[in-house]
Amino acid sequence: MNQNQNQQKIQNPETKIQKTPQMNDRDFINDILTTEKYMTDAYTQALHEASHDQLYQDVLAIYTETANAQRSIYNLMFKKGWYAIEAADSQKLQQSHQQFQGYSAQFPYGSQLQ
Repeated sequence: MNQNQNQQKIQNPETKIQKTPQMNDRDFINDILTTEKYMTDAYTQALHEASHDQLYQDVLAIYTETANAQRSIYNLMFKKGWYAIEAADSQKLQQSHQQFQGYSAQFPYGSQLQ
């Protein structure tokens, strides 16, 4: 990774852990985060396909709890420096904003969204 790419990373100082062949705290938390992401995706699919109102409400409650757990785990990993994100390039961000702003004109009542 070159120096320019390093400057684009947003990350806290990494909490050091012992590197061994066995799973460590970072490995376990990463596995849990991956599982939570998979579960929220599955619950989203179930919500799209639920035809019974009470089933929809039950799955929605479980989805919300799972999404909140996923966010808490992400926050923990980010706090410990085990999860880094890339800073958005401001020019690309502006281009995307303009592109999607143009799409809003195609929506019914599009001018009210701006």
